Amino acid sequence: MRIAGAPISWGVCEVPGWGYQLSPERVLREMREVGLTATEYGPDGFLPADPAPLLAEHQLEALGGFVPLVLHDEPEFPDFTGDVLVLAAATGRDGYDERPDLDPAGWRRLLRSLDRLHDEATARGITAVLHPHVGTMIETGPEIERVLEGSRIPLCLDTGHVLIGGTDPATLAGHAAGRIAHVHAKDVDHGLAKRVQAGELTYTDAVRANLYRPIGDGDVDFAAVAAALTGAGYDGWWVLEQDTILTEAPIGEGPMADVRRSADALRALQNR
Repeated sequence: MRIAGAPISWGVCEVPGWGYQLSPERVLREMREVGLTATEYGPDGFLPADPAPLLAEHQLEALGGFVPLVLHDEPEFPDFTGDVLVLAAATGRDGYDERPDLDPAGWRRLLRSLDRLHDEATARGITAVLHPHVGTMIETGPEIERVLEGSRIPLCLDTGHVLIGGTDPATLAGHAAGRIAHVHAKDVDHGLAKRVQAGELTYTDAVRANLYRPIGDGDVDFAAVAAALTGAGYDGWWVLEQDTILTEAPIGEGPMADVRRSADALRALQNR
């Protein structure tokens, strides 16, 4: 089990006004302190244009990262370097609190975009994956199935976003293990998730209320997810993500404490 980090666990996010943003130096140093060996890039501008020296200083490998694109507008291939291009079907609006409906023509364009971007990525030696994500055009179980049936692109299994979207991640891992090429590992308070599904809380307010929890403190069955993927021969990365909103610079360990707990929980799973 190869365990990596993501800057969003330290509150670093592409959404305007998300919260207090920590420096890359602190985030990368703390990733290494908890034993992580690789990181996703984070939002544009978080890492320098040439991140290699900074990553080498902290003994971290660069994986690639999360790139939201308006796929139903058939975008060009992004300016991207890295091993894994994690695509999300962005709505074209800021944030993830609301999303429009997509008509049949929009779905056809979206699926065409996924196959084209997948093929272009493959030609460049990059693995492109589709990340189902709350507040994007691919969020719910039926939408994920539409992608599985209508395109060739592999999936990024985000255990948290899948659960919030109404699908059990262990069930999806068992059903589609052969299409999963990347994992974002996060635990979720299912009670808060249901309030997001019901429209009682916005996604942002739920994150602020600790929707995401350290692995083992929420309601995702990680043992079942790991068993399904391991049984199918999955050998990709497990990227720890516990989306966080900070209001100020944390005192003491801050988000690092939760990342450490999640990393320890994943390591315990592989040692069973």
